[in-house]
Amino acid sequence: MPLVEHDPARRLWLLRTPESSYAFRLDADDRPRHVHWGPPLTLEQAAQVAARRNPADSSFDEPGDERQELPAEGGAFFGVAALAVRYADGTSALEWRYDGFALEGDALVVRLSDRHYPLELSLHYRVRGDVVERWTSLRHTGSGEPIALLRTDSASWTLPRREGARLSRTSGAWSAEYGLLREPLPVGETTLTSRRGASSHQVNPWVMLDAGDATETGGEVWSSALAWSGSWRITVERTHTGRVTWTGGFGHEHVTWRLQPGETWETPVFAGLYAADGFGGTSRRWHAYVREFVQPHPGELRPVVYNSWEATGWDVDEKTETDLAAAAARLGAELFVMDDGWFGARTGDSAGLGDWIANEQRFPRGLRPLADAVHAHGMQFGLWVEPEMVNPDSDLYRAHPDWVLHMAHRSRTTLRNQLVLNFARPDVADWAHKWLDRLVGEHGIDYLKWDMNRAFTEAGWPEAGPDAQRLWVGHVRAVYGILDRLRADHPDLRIQGCAGGGGRTDLGILARTDEIWASDNTDAADRITIQHGYGQLYPAGTMSAWVTDSPNPGTGREAPLSFRFHVAMAGVLGLGGDLPRWTPDELTEAASLVALYKEIRPVVQHGVLYRLADPAVSALTAVQYVLGDSVVVFFWRRPTEFARPFTPPRLAGLDPAGLYRDQDGVVHHGAVLLSHGLDVSWPGSGYASAVVRLTRVG
Repeated sequence: MPLVEHDPARRLWLLRTPESSYAFRLDADDRPRHVHWGPPLTLEQAAQVAARRNPADSSFDEPGDERQELPAEGGAFFGVAALAVRYADGTSALEWRYDGFALEGDALVVRLSDRHYPLELSLHYRVRGDVVERWTSLRHTGSGEPIALLRTDSASWTLPRREGARLSRTSGAWSAEYGLLREPLPVGETTLTSRRGASSHQVNPWVMLDAGDATETGGEVWSSALAWSGSWRITVERTHTGRVTWTGGFGHEHVTWRLQPGETWETPVFAGLYAADGFGGTSRRWHAYVREFVQPHPGELRPVVYNSWEATGWDVDEKTETDLAAAAARLGAELFVMDDGWFGARTGDSAGLGDWIANEQRFPRGLRPLADAVHAHGMQFGLWVEPEMVNPDSDLYRAHPDWVLHMAHRSRTTLRNQLVLNFARPDVADWAHKWLDRLVGEHGIDYLKWDMNRAFTEAGWPEAGPDAQRLWVGHVRAVYGILDRLRADHPDLRIQGCAGGGGRTDLGILARTDEIWASDNTDAADRITIQHGYGQLYPAGTMSAWVTDSPNPGTGREAPLSFRFHVAMAGVLGLGGDLPRWTPDELTEAASLVALYKEIRPVVQHGVLYRLADPAVSALTAVQYVLGDSVVVFFWRRPTEFARPFTPPRLAGLDPAGLYRDQDGVVHHGAVLLSHGLDVSWPGSGYASAVVRLTRVG
């Protein structure tokens, strides 16, 4: 059965995924109208839905029940416009003429043009697994004045009529990312946005909508995620009649662009997914989509990393790093990463950023001897970089003060003692690519930790005149371009995305990096909640998590080494502690747990995730991964009253008729595990954890 069907008589299109369908049509005025998004329908069934009408009985409401596929000003429309333009003569209403459709590769493209003005609109649709990808392009077809683009969202989505409406999304901060919120959707407009130049710690660019009755294991959920790593906006609207729609794309209020004659403006993908098996099923489908269609190297296993930051801080030199590499190798690390402090006058965060040459006092022979020493241990060698930033106290800034984001006659706000380089400038982006390419090529770099430690302020570009606001998009596209070129020129290079932790986590950056540093907070107790929110959309194989010291250097909280390991082992395991201060017993235990992780790593990084308990509800949390006949379950208990009884989390995703042997040789019936869970003993009342491995044997 084709993924796209068309009924020319009804001017109706139907897209199919394995478990859902999406339909839209053109009305008599050539306006695209949403028809259906949900359970599978045939083309004939979609046509019956499209034939329904519910005209408004008031001259103060939008007539009809169908929502616009990409709402725009014009006619009796009073909602949130996904597309807003202004022509040179002041006209802002849009009237479309249908110009046909085409299947371009695996994408459906429906073309419309303004009936009078030189603007062409293309609506793009592509089915990938269970996901419908949508984006929009605009082309100025004339030769006169530019067209002002006030809002250019990628797509709008419509929830079928249901009795209720609930919005799920994240809320957070630095070191407290991905806090999951599920709240009733109020009547009116709810806007989620980042104005920071990155997708942000505060809210992630995705939403999930349901009727208020979905659970982890059941119920209908509609969700969408924006593949963009800069400022963005999603507006969810619930009308007094109960209609729920949302629209999203890059940019934010007061940021506009000018479309020049002959120019095409293309938005990022805003992908949508319908699932009928609850929030858990929704997450598993997003994970499958990310692995199959987003990640650059989804079949790889991510290595166990050791990062030297927690051990050294700014006190970086060749001998210290070489000794740490030897210690990390003894624990079983496969990748050694030297963090901040290796370059220029970088002995703190106030100087040297932008001068990407190894500090001669700390590395008198350059970086090559350290790289060779790391490679001699059988490990890969990685470096921390922050290409988009500069300290005012740097040779780069003294030579090129015009290269940073700034506005005429305004102060330049420093955050973390740094300013943002304007990558929308071709000369700045070219400079960045050249030094990164040279760094990787000359020193045998296998891995880059690409950081971004501050938000945009004074986001201006005086030399660009009226087109200065293009930097909000141009900067991000330049970052994408540099990452793409580096990967093409150095096929074995792997890259971690980082922005002060999880401040730039999205489908756009995941298409160009191999993993995300989910948070600067390495406290295992906090990480349970952080990782719970991260996993709502992104798979465990992209989530970097470290084991660091106790007390934790950020929070001061103490926790057993096994607990810290077991939390980090639920993602891409990393080590970040001050290893010379660990006791021999701790080092022995750590080496054993690293070895265990390598055994279960394929299941964790490539398996199917089941969340067995919500950390916001229970002090006992569990997650489960299934890959073929292999099952791994992590249990974490946070402090609670002594002898408090716990309900064992029931396992999921197993065959009730199957038999499963654990690591102690005990055989369990699948039906028992599904209905009664596993019994795990919990000594004391403090932090405790366990890992259970199951293998199907019948």
